[in-house]
Amino acid sequence: MDLYTLKNKNLDLVELKPFEKEKEIQELVENNTELLFGVEFISTEFSIYSQNKNFRIDSLCFDNESNSFVIIEYKKGDSYSVIDQGYSYLSTMLNNKDSFIIEYCKRKKVLVDD
Repeated sequence: MDLYTLKNKNLDLVELKPFEKEKEIQELVENNTELLFGVEFISTEFSIYSQNKNFRIDSLCFDNESNSFVIIEYKKGDSYSVIDQGYSYLSTMLNNKDSFIIEYCKRKKVLVDD
C-alpha cells in the first residue's frame, strides 16, 4: 500500500526506506512506545526460562491503563509462526508473573515491601 503526504491540496508519494535489520526497527519502537502504542517501555531482550525453554522477549512494555504487560515481537520476514509464538509467550507470562513483576520493579526502581 502506498503512503502519501498532503502538500497544498496535492498528494506526494512518500519514498519507502526499508529497515535493513530487525534491530533498527526495535530501537525505533522502543524509543517511542508511548507515542506509537500508549504503553510504557520496560525492557529489551528480556530473557526468561520456562517450561524447559529459554524465551527472549524482544520488547517488554506495560500498559498502565489496563494494568497489564505487553510483549512486542519483531519479524523482518513473513515465514514465522507468530500465532504459536504469541501463545507460548502468553503461557510463559501467565506461569511466571513474578518474573515479569520483578523486571518491572527493577527497571522502574520500585520498592516492594516484604
